[in-house]
Amino acid sequence: MADSYFPRWRLAPRAVEGSVVGPDERLAWPQTFAMGVQHVVAMFGSTVLAPLLMGFDPNLCILMSGIGTLIFFVLVGGRVPSYLGSSFSFIGLVIAVTAYSGHGPNPNIGVALGGIIGCGVLYVLIGLVVAAIGTRWIETLMPPVVTGSIVAVIGLNLAPIAVKGVSASNFDSGMALLTVLSVGVIAVFARGVVQRLLILVGLLVAYAIYAVLTNGLGFGKPIDFSIVANAAWFGMPHFRSAVFDAHAVLLIAPVAVILVAENLGHIKAVSAMTGRNLDRFIGRAFIGDGIATVVSGFAGGTGVTTYAENIGVMAVTKIYSTIVFVMAAVIAIVLGFSPKFGALIETIPGPVLGGVSIVVFGLIAVTGARIWVANRVDFTDNRNLIVAAVTLVLGAGDFSLKFGGFALGGIGTATFGAIILYALLRREAVPGPVL
Repeated sequence: MADSYFPRWRLAPRAVEGSVVGPDERLAWPQTFAMGVQHVVAMFGSTVLAPLLMGFDPNLCILMSGIGTLIFFVLVGGRVPSYLGSSFSFIGLVIAVTAYSGHGPNPNIGVALGGIIGCGVLYVLIGLVVAAIGTRWIETLMPPVVTGSIVAVIGLNLAPIAVKGVSASNFDSGMALLTVLSVGVIAVFARGVVQRLLILVGLLVAYAIYAVLTNGLGFGKPIDFSIVANAAWFGMPHFRSAVFDAHAVLLIAPVAVILVAENLGHIKAVSAMTGRNLDRFIGRAFIGDGIATVVSGFAGGTGVTTYAENIGVMAVTKIYSTIVFVMAAVIAIVLGFSPKFGALIETIPGPVLGGVSIVVFGLIAVTGARIWVANRVDFTDNRNLIVAAVTLVLGAGDFSLKFGGFALGGIGTATFGAIILYALLRREAVPGPVL
């Protein structure tokens, strides 16, 4: 295995149900296909939701998630099991630079694409540095208190967008709350694969209820299914061209810092699950993710990142075969060439999408807190307390800084503020309560 770029995948014996299948092993091809479908379903909800919230074409983003996963697979030599999907880290900044209203196609998407490409380039550069000198400098700059604060800020910064999007009428607000309840019921009372797909299943339940209330009983705006009937089964996606605006690039490119923290955490998690040290592939993983983001941006898609949803599937199934992710990527690419599939996604009602957004943005914020808990961040240390407190308020309050014609939004100021503040207070950490 060590003398070849790709592993020589051997057929894994599955005599015992639940036995571990390593990254360099594979299942029989029918089982590999079934697992690929499961990974597509796992990533589907978030990979579709993120572009919808930014006004991107979700069909194209599904396609680019498949292509991005294959790029990642090649760059890491098939050694790191991961799926790349649409990143939520871009949402707030894309909405800011494009002034997106929150409904329908984003008319200024080209400007956002230029920023996403800039982010991908910066991400690749970081990956090259990591490949050369390792990750210790990243872990020093962004310890868990910093990464947890940054992740939490993303969710808190997006909260007003989700609430505003479902406040047009009492019916919209009611449907949003019903959607939240649907997801909550699935999360708490469902079991097995249904519970793991809580966002997708909750959305489908709310979608069905909305259809009954509007198309059946005449409440609210009915769903227009004619666009699905008129769409072709197969066809080319609608590619978009990037526009390179300096302001947008400078605003969106720093998202690479968040992607680095996210990807690093995911690889560490996969290492722990597989029992294999994957640290030597971290630089190449960053480069692969960065190149995938650049390619997606040039095609008209969102930035991409490794997906926790798919890591969760691996944790449950104990199947870490990287060939499964090749299969999942191929399935996603096929779906990306189906306009009918894309038209079906477009029928998702705004209030339902808004209700799911409330849940997802809240989960992002709570994920930041989970990082603190998992890494036992000590909040009796005044440095940690101040860094977290200031970062959360800067991001949630959307604190912006202007330098001439350039403005740094709330997520940007919170991200850089957390890194800089932690560095400045590094020698000043004194345990004790802050009064």
